[in-house]
Amino acid sequence: MFNSMKYFRRVLIALLLVALPLNAWSKEVDPFDSNRARLLGHMLQQQLSSKHYSQKPMDDALSEAAFDLYLKQLDFQKRFLLQKDVAELTEYRDQIDDAIRRGRLELPIKGRELLNQRINQVSAMLDELLKQKIDPKVKESIESDPKKLDFAADLTELRNRWRKVLKFQILNRYISLREDDIGTDDSGALLPVDEKTDRELLEKAREKVGKTTRNLLERMLEESLQDHYDRYLNAIARAYDPHTSYMPPTSKEDFDIQMSGSLEGIGATLREEDGYIKVVRVIPGSAAAKQGQLEADDIILKVAEGAEEPVDITDTRIRDAVALIRGKKGTEVRLTVKKPDGRQLTIPIIRDVVEIEETFVKGTTISDPDGKGKVGYVKIPSFYRDYSGKTDRNVTDDLREELDKLNTEHITSLILDLRNNGGGSLSDAVSVTGLFIPTGPVVQIRDGQGDIRVMSDDDRSVAYSGPMIVLVNRFSASASEILAGALQDYDRALIVGDEHTHGKGTVQALLDLDRFVNLRGMDKYMPLGAIKVTIQKFYRISGESTQEKGVTPDVVLPSRLDGLESGEKYLDNALPWDHIAPVKYSLWVPPVDHLDLLRQQSHARIENSKDFQEIISETVSAKKRREHTRQSLLLKDLLTERRELRQEEKNGPHFGMMSEPEEDVPQEDLDKQIADDPYVKEGIHLLDDMQGFAS
Repeated sequence: MFNSMKYFRRVLIALLLVALPLNAWSKEVDPFDSNRARLLGHMLQQQLSSKHYSQKPMDDALSEAAFDLYLKQLDFQKRFLLQKDVAELTEYRDQIDDAIRRGRLELPIKGRELLNQRINQVSAMLDELLKQKIDPKVKESIESDPKKLDFAADLTELRNRWRKVLKFQILNRYISLREDDIGTDDSGALLPVDEKTDRELLEKAREKVGKTTRNLLERMLEESLQDHYDRYLNAIARAYDPHTSYMPPTSKEDFDIQMSGSLEGIGATLREEDGYIKVVRVIPGSAAAKQGQLEADDIILKVAEGAEEPVDITDTRIRDAVALIRGKKGTEVRLTVKKPDGRQLTIPIIRDVVEIEETFVKGTTISDPDGKGKVGYVKIPSFYRDYSGKTDRNVTDDLREELDKLNTEHITSLILDLRNNGGGSLSDAVSVTGLFIPTGPVVQIRDGQGDIRVMSDDDRSVAYSGPMIVLVNRFSASASEILAGALQDYDRALIVGDEHTHGKGTVQALLDLDRFVNLRGMDKYMPLGAIKVTIQKFYRISGESTQEKGVTPDVVLPSRLDGLESGEKYLDNALPWDHIAPVKYSLWVPPVDHLDLLRQQSHARIENSKDFQEIISETVSAKKRREHTRQSLLLKDLLTERRELRQEEKNGPHFGMMSEPEEDVPQEDLDKQIADDPYVKEGIHLLDDMQGFAS
């Protein structure tokens, strides 16, 4: 039976790779590329259908989800394709599954053909549009949210869309040039210029925007059919869930790029999403973390080498974007980013080598302002573990050592800071939990077949047994959520922070596709790349999944991220929250109690806190900006908006749940930063309340 099935698979793949008639494919299609893509499509179907946690079949429903992702990445900003192009492509919407089975990958070929046709047409109209006189006093606007836009009905509408895009970019570049060359007054208003200088600055802005736009269009036209195949296959993988992806061989580091370790760069994890380069995480202790302005969920729009002209990287392959961002230690890169609330900001970063030492656990003590003793504070930036054997350093041992040190200083309570901790070693999530409980289950792991494994702490020792608070935010994910969820389930600690954590409750495995090629003659298509596939799901000991919903804190504090669609549940095709049976465990004695009263007292303090009221005010302003997506093209409106944003940045709070103390600062500076953090201050008050109830 086994041999006959093996023979059948060989025949099947051989049939898949039989060359189709030439008229079935574009004349530009290399038979080698098309055969390789068919092989990849077959392997993706085989591996994802059998190994993905969801056990989803590759059917019409998955085909439609893959098509929607494919169309997004093809022209997310809706600046090229026409409605008739989309209608032509939509004919393939429910046929991707059939196309993969038949080995006829026509959609990426057609998509590339239509996109390149429109790029060439935009290029042809560019010179004419740039020559048109710009009247900054004409009252008109442009929609900045692609979700609220339809594709252009015809070339006339597309031309007008590009006219407005270019006008908006030129006016913004003009304002930047005025600020840089002439300057502003104390209020942020532009200093006056004579008519000749004004004309020269506007012309300079026009030239710069023209150069940037031409470079962008040229880069898009340079993309090969293989690039389009790769994105098409990745869309199929991402239709299973947002953490499943196809990684081509030339870009295994293209997805979730971590510019750290021996790499000289800025120290950020990036990913390509809907035509944009998005920041997933800023590495603690990195050049970006030291600079302090780049944050998770920022979108990088442009990259400039020092004072050179910025390069627009929208609709750019991630490996090309990363090549621009990386550079030698000590050199400057300037990133133009779009914040989640809509603000645009230019961030100068001096490249450096990320020092691993900067990512380790750090702790200190804080004097309780009410004179009730010392409060211990420990920051866990990630759940790290050195598997290479070079140092054997891991977060569990480092945290145990830090807690021992704090205990010798006779702390009466503890704040454990997991803000911006994106996770890491699963085994350390379990062993770190064990530092705060005697023994017991910590997390349940379920695979696609429904088999459940319980991971437990078997070490009876407890490194710290006093009252404790855990600080979290929307960027606390994965292993952080396991720890926070377990401590909450045991009633061991009070969880405090954003209205929810990130909600990543899944485990991925990396499958090297070359390992699955065992047929004669197929090795010529290697290397084939890899698939990152979701294979398991986390569940709390209470039975609830950490997936999608994350962990809901016991006490929710105002955050600059309130109202922002940030987290797993906002990602396309995220696996749903569900639950399984709980496991037996014993609550901590004494448990966290009087939750309603703790919330009431915290709420009263928040209402009287200047810091938190500023955060709330800033959140309201950010919400208005997000909702107001129609952008005025009046120069006076652009100037007003820019001045208001600058003033808000100048006067607003420079702390919050999106920020974290720099990990490489001297101890006294770290102490000062923590003392000025309103979330840490509120944590101390809550610890006092908890101890007051217990006494």
